[in-house]
Amino acid sequence: MTILDSVVIGAGQAGLSSSFHLRRLGIEHVVLDANARPGGAWQHRWDSLSMADVHGVADLPTATAPGGSEARANEVIAEWFDDYEQAHDLPVLRPVHVREVVDVDGVLGIRSVEGGQWSARTIINATGTWTNPFVPSYPGQRDFAGEQWHTVAYPGAEHFRGKRVIVVGGGTSAVQFLGELAPVTDVLWATRRPPVWNSGGFSGREAIAMVQERVAGGLPPASVVSVTGLALRPQEEAARRTGVYDRRLPMFQRLETGGVRWADGTFEPVDAVLWATGFRPAIRHLAPLGLRSPEGGIALRPGARDVQASVTTVADPRVQMVGYGPSASTIGGNRAGRAAALAVRDHLGRRESA
Repeated sequence: MTILDSVVIGAGQAGLSSSFHLRRLGIEHVVLDANARPGGAWQHRWDSLSMADVHGVADLPTATAPGGSEARANEVIAEWFDDYEQAHDLPVLRPVHVREVVDVDGVLGIRSVEGGQWSARTIINATGTWTNPFVPSYPGQRDFAGEQWHTVAYPGAEHFRGKRVIVVGGGTSAVQFLGELAPVTDVLWATRRPPVWNSGGFSGREAIAMVQERVAGGLPPASVVSVTGLALRPQEEAARRTGVYDRRLPMFQRLETGGVRWADGTFEPVDAVLWATGFRPAIRHLAPLGLRSPEGGIALRPGARDVQASVTTVADPRVQMVGYGPSASTIGGNRAGRAAALAVRDHLGRRESA
């Protein structure tokens, strides 16, 4: 079997950036993508998310990102990624679901669910989080007679019209869902901790640096918004006027057949629970390599130029992580893609410039 210089796993923004820079450096590689078509996780976002709603999409190398509009983000960005792959003739193979990455006599073996196998001297992991949604466990979940949804399958506000909904979660998605739901239906909001609103005194770069410190220490990465705080956009003003953001409730204790109950006995009837409880890194396929630290995360070496260039795993320098920890954003993914390609070049002992 041919041994490639590198294999990129995932063809989202970070994966495409990585492939672009690998090709520019003349490094032989393929990109394995689990999706049937281009678009990364963006193609799976809910239909009501427009380009005006997204927090910002960074440019890809040599390609300007689409601007804000009322067009659906899951269509616009998927088409942009498709055009980018074709314009740069990136070696993307799909659909390929990577099952595991193993060490075979010093070479990395990449094995897919479909049966395909590849061998490589290095890998760049760009699998993001979308395929690993997190739903916390609460007593009574199986007894609840209503609907339960997670961000990953959000059907849009119209689906909930006439239903009483409780949104669970203190992040950006929860704020956006409340913004859509409050003007059209009866909605409650519950979080484990009081939400922290952004007063403008904390920069995104400072937040990313704090995420990098966690990752460098081997801790699981925290979200940037958990540090920067939340902010309302113009799209949420109608919801703000309903008072929904001011009526935040502490987390309930259990679910019952017709609703949710708190520790003090308070009960609220609801027809649906919307779990806006986030995602975890989709890295189960890397488990055979033993990359996790005792603290539960994958420790990354500090980046030489930028905290978002922290991509090389401490446990195995053959493995680069892009879109993980400090590079878990579209801007970070782009920077990490270049850093990962350079790290691969250095590991292979080459000195081409990027």
